[in-house]
Amino acid sequence: MKKKQIDSTVKVALLGFGTVGSSVARVLAASKFPGLELTHIFNRSVERKRTSDAAKVVPASVVWTEDIDDILNSNVDVVVELMGGLNPVEGWLRKALTAGKSVVTANKQLIAYRGANLAKLAASHNVHLVYGAAVAGGVPVIPGMLQGLGGDQVTRLSGILNGTCNYILNRMEGGADYATVLADAQQLGYAEADPSADVDGFDARAKLCILSRIALHSELDPDAVMTQTISTIEAIDFMYAKELNCTIRQVSRAQRDGSVVHARVAPMLVPLSSPMAWSHGTQNMVVASGRFGGDVVFSGHGAGGEPTAVAVVSDLLAVAQNCGTVQLPVRKRQVAGEFLAPHYLRFVVDDRPGIVSSIAGALATVGANIDSLLQRPGHPKHRLPFVVTTERSLTTTIDKAMKAIAKLDCMLERPLCLQILVPEDKPE
Repeated sequence: MKKKQIDSTVKVALLGFGTVGSSVARVLAASKFPGLELTHIFNRSVERKRTSDAAKVVPASVVWTEDIDDILNSNVDVVVELMGGLNPVEGWLRKALTAGKSVVTANKQLIAYRGANLAKLAASHNVHLVYGAAVAGGVPVIPGMLQGLGGDQVTRLSGILNGTCNYILNRMEGGADYATVLADAQQLGYAEADPSADVDGFDARAKLCILSRIALHSELDPDAVMTQTISTIEAIDFMYAKELNCTIRQVSRAQRDGSVVHARVAPMLVPLSSPMAWSHGTQNMVVASGRFGGDVVFSGHGAGGEPTAVAVVSDLLAVAQNCGTVQLPVRKRQVAGEFLAPHYLRFVVDDRPGIVSSIAGALATVGANIDSLLQRPGHPKHRLPFVVTTERSLTTTIDKAMKAIAKLDCMLERPLCLQILVPEDKPE
């Protein structure tokens, strides 16, 4: 599709001058890309932002405003949205696209829930909608999949899409407890005061849906994708995982099976031999499995102002040069969360005879078999943590057994159930 021809100088407006927005301004100032001119910055409480240290790199000619109409009614060519959320941002960007302005955004929730409709609106007005920074920050996953893997038939995606969770679980792997690490992550700016979007999987879920649209050509309802929190993971789980030659990561996975896409975001046991076990700190990693090209791994810094700003400015350059992207048909797909996989079950009990027999019986009732039993020494009998691993079973099958097991009067905590990721995992 031929896009609107933009003048040799592309006028750019930033919506949001926070961590990423200020980093974009810094990259533009440092690199002095010919043909790109920052002309407007929108932000609430704009005077505070305009007088901040971060604003020193902003040219004096830039118009600062807290009135969105100053942007929408201006002659800017590209609106760069870095504020996040759906409202009121969606309405603003719709007006910008309708007015003939291209949009560059890092807003994963907006693209996950509204991306398909916004793309149609952009096409109808012959302008660009580009969102390379919406997934994995500075890692070029989206352009890599669009341009580099467009010729393959990607059948499966798996990866680490949330740097905050990766940081927390990495620290816990070293022996720290969840509450302490979460507090540290909040102090460092990795986690919000309300961390639920990260730790409960909603952030990664949005990113997984975006990648599924691009790589699997499947439009998913984000609310239909199953999520599981990492907040129930404890240090003891890493000890048992190590005995199984695994670690624990928040894994996002999607696999297309005909008209159904099996998708899930959850903490899982990951073999130490897997590339995902090697991802540390706030790194992101995505593995795309193609029918013809095999596995392709994308890895790098998935969070932070400057890595994300690199992706945003790269998108800006693409828009300024009217670079097209591969357009492939996308269809709405039904979402299921079922994977046939071994499972890790951790119990904390007041020890007494017959517990293992009761657990085995509950599993046998639903047709699941025990693969191994692990019990580390040194724990008191009145509060004993131990682990059962199962042979391959559907998670819904295991969940049925877990509901019955949770009712046993010896259980001191709600049992924990995690999938164990293996390379040949298949959906049901």
